[in-house]
Amino acid sequence: MPNNKLKQKVEALTRVVQQLIKELQLTTNLTQGTLTAFQLHLGEEEWNKLVEELKDKEKRQIEQEEKKLEIPEEK
Repeated sequence: MPNNKLKQKVEALTRVVQQLIKELQLTTNLTQGTLTAFQLHLGEEEWNKLVEELKDKEKRQIEQEEKKLEIPEEK
């Protein structure tokens, strides 16, 4: 009897995980479509400028985080 309950729970969790994977795939498709539409709307030149801006911003954030994590040397 306990083995049967465990099997039911595993099957229920399997269905939940399968549903989550489907929803993640749908979200991924929606996101890709939105980015493509935005890219077409902006045009290649503006899109490339935006991508470079985002890369620079990310680089600055990483540098700031690294500075915060530095441990000052003892004198």
